[in-house]
Amino acid sequence: MRGTSRGDRPKSPSAPIVVGVDGSASALGAVSWAAAECARHHVPLRLVHGFMLPTSDYPEILVTSAEVRHAIEQQVRDWLTEATAAARATAPDVEVTTEILCCGAAGLLIEESRKARLVVAGSRGLGTVTGLLVGSTAVALAAHAHSPVVVVRGTETPHGPVVVGVDGSPTSEAALAFAFDEASVRGAVLVAVMTSQDFTVDSAYNVSRMAVDWAQVEEDERRLLAQRLAGWQEKYPDVDVQRVVLRDRPARALLRYAAQAQLLVVGSRGHGGFTGMLIGSTSQALVHHAPCPLAIVRPVR
Repeated sequence: MRGTSRGDRPKSPSAPIVVGVDGSASALGAVSWAAAECARHHVPLRLVHGFMLPTSDYPEILVTSAEVRHAIEQQVRDWLTEATAAARATAPDVEVTTEILCCGAAGLLIEESRKARLVVAGSRGLGTVTGLLVGSTAVALAAHAHSPVVVVRGTETPHGPVVVGVDGSPTSEAALAFAFDEASVRGAVLVAVMTSQDFTVDSAYNVSRMAVDWAQVEEDERRLLAQRLAGWQEKYPDVDVQRVVLRDRPARALLRYAAQAQLLVVGSRGHGGFTGMLIGSTSQALVHHAPCPLAIVRPVR
């Protein structure tokens, strides 16, 4: 039940995990994470790099000399060699393949995601401006990839839980499928978090709480969470599940529980997503601030 977008076919069980490599420390961290993931799932690792040939100040003049292209490709080959070594240091038995293509990095990884089990990216690449919390390629992948995406950021707690956000939407159902599978292969506890957000009404005179029976809301959500988890707990009896229902903003609650997690899993959009949005506000916030590796999963269509 891996997440795919409209028009995608289910991935082969042997579909590779794909990582974009750009020579940055962040990308090498993503490669090591992905290699360990490949070892867990017994799938190959594919390392790719997309580059664009430089142009002069005049758009109609494209610098395509053999020397320039050769220099770029040699640099990329060095990066891929370093990344391959990092992968093999983490998981010596994983099959590793590499490819260099002349195209934009984000576009390449989005296209690769059509046939990938998973696409993995570092949180920042070489082109990131100092102070920017997440690179443009990772943001583009989170919004447009056809497979689940993992942004490797923060610090992974090796024996921590897998944390998943649940809201009853189709995307959170896909996130549950992914999270249970990850918790099972990792031998980790699964923490399923559902939130009730408080509301206020502003007026010229005061700010008052809406008349909501929050005890009833929380009881209803505990029941809904139990229903959403029941089938998955039957499928994965080996996974120890902790249920959490809070009155809090989803992103803030998930950040709290992810602080000691080895993986945080969310759907690409929840019930609050606007039609046409490719990534919801909670997922967007977590791409920038998650304290551990973050998986963003799309629903099966």
